[in-house]
Amino acid sequence: MRIALAVAFTCFASLAHAAMSSFSFPSIDGGEINLEKWHGQPVLVVNTASRCGYTRQYDGLQALYDTYRDQGLVVLAVPSNDFRQELASDDAVKDFCEVNFALDFPMTTITSVRGETAHPFYKWLETEVGFTPRWNFNKVLIAPDGSVAATFGSNARPLSRPVISAITAYLN
Repeated sequence: MRIALAVAFTCFASLAHAAMSSFSFPSIDGGEINLEKWHGQPVLVVNTASRCGYTRQYDGLQALYDTYRDQGLVVLAVPSNDFRQELASDDAVKDFCEVNFALDFPMTTITSVRGETAHPFYKWLETEVGFTPRWNFNKVLIAPDGSVAATFGSNARPLSRPVISAITAYLN
């Protein structure tokens, strides 16, 4: 029985890793962001928008990243205009985030997170765990093995106990 469970876990972890390793996003800084680069680390993926009531969460996301990055945490912002609250261009988003929040964690270009045009990562989330962002600043914690460890809605502040507890369980 133990061998069967070990084999099943290994297969699941391999499938999760294989799925995660296939996702990449265009970077707002140019080039690509490949999630494979962070295999073995927890990654908090957040769909963001510059003109949302939750935009001040950028401060909390940066503080979270500053606090835990040396222990392996990666925060990835995915700007999206699916809820009609993002600026018109990648350059405008990048400037807004640098000037107003001094963000230095990775950020994608403006990306769809819902529906037919959703990025493959978000389609995978919907299939894998039934998660689709209902609004801006939804958070998805990817465990070091590539599986979905937790999801959080917009109201979950980045420095809240549930978010921090979920993340610290996976830190080095």
